[in-house]
Amino acid sequence: MTRDAGHEDAPAARPAFDEGARERFDRIYRALRTRICLLDHPPGERLREEDLAEEFGVSRTPIRRVLVKLEAEGLLRSMHGVGTIVTDIEVGELEQVYQLRVELAELIGKLSPVQPGEAKRAEFRMLLARCENLISNPDAREFARINMEFFHLLNSLTGNEPLREISERLYYQTTRIWLKTASRLGHYQEMLKDEILIFHREVSDIVAAVEIGDLEAVGHIRRSHISMSFQRLRIGAHRALAGQDASEKPSAVSGGQGPR
Repeated sequence: MTRDAGHEDAPAARPAFDEGARERFDRIYRALRTRICLLDHPPGERLREEDLAEEFGVSRTPIRRVLVKLEAEGLLRSMHGVGTIVTDIEVGELEQVYQLRVELAELIGKLSPVQPGEAKRAEFRMLLARCENLISNPDAREFARINMEFFHLLNSLTGNEPLREISERLYYQTTRIWLKTASRLGHYQEMLKDEILIFHREVSDIVAAVEIGDLEAVGHIRRSHISMSFQRLRIGAHRALAGQDASEKPSAVSGGQGPR
């Protein structure tokens, strides 16, 4: 599958500096996780250790460690006689994960909140500006990237390490589902535009709360949007299963586009 050289999920060249084992592991892990979440590695695809080792310029040992971690997080599955396969995802199977994400969202402003400095607030404003540009220039891949960056910015607003780790794991378990569900629908492009507008409202409201240092409000806003997002996904999944849009079925995978 072709990947854009300018993106994080492009084939990763060896870094100019002499990286340690931890940095090498994190680099490969983040790259593969991003590809899976953008459906560059779609559900059912087999990941071969030898191919990845050659691409990343490492031995098979760090690749094997990365694959084990991704499997523990539910993104991969080892099948005897087949190899390591990207897991499939369905809305119904993720309902409890979304329920937990909804409840955890409020805790951002309650457990060890970290007031953002000017540099952090500037990052939030920059993401808001990118959202505004996205409204006039809809692009699913950029949408996915902004969403991921926004999540990590939000996650940095709590100093509670267990909360950050659990939130990150659950986020990456669910982030693929929007793209998979939306790509089954004939009105995919219209759905993308609607989701971008909704996401822009969320980012705008959260940036306003961040600017005045109201992190509890940030948590409440995030909680509401995660809940509503899942309800929209359920509606979309039901429509797809009912075959209401069977006449058109654009492939987000072949276009390399990204989910929210």
